[in-house]
Amino acid sequence: MESDRAPELSALRQLEQLVLSLGDELAAFRKRAHAAEQRVRALEAASTQPVKPVSPESLRVLEEENAELRARLAHATERTNQLLTRVRFLRQQNGRPTGSGQTAGASS
Repeated sequence: MESDRAPELSALRQLEQLVLSLGDELAAFRKRAHAAEQRVRALEAASTQPVKPVSPESLRVLEEENAELRARLAHATERTNQLLTRVRFLRQQNGRPTGSGQTAGASS
């Protein structure tokens, strides 16, 4: 009879541990939710300035400016990478260390 109860006791202990773990997890979620609600209240209180509506035309202009700035940034990034590649090449040609700290032809 006791051998029949052993699996039941084991399952009951596992269930008890699971319930305890879920209780702890629920408490952590409640704590996080409470902190988030406080943060929202603080942000709402801080944003006392009314938001000015944006006209469709202003939005279009801003989107165009944003697209232009993104394109310029992409071009500048590409150009910077090209220059960096040239500097590395020139350093290797002159036997100077590159960004990795090794000189051309030097063995580790």
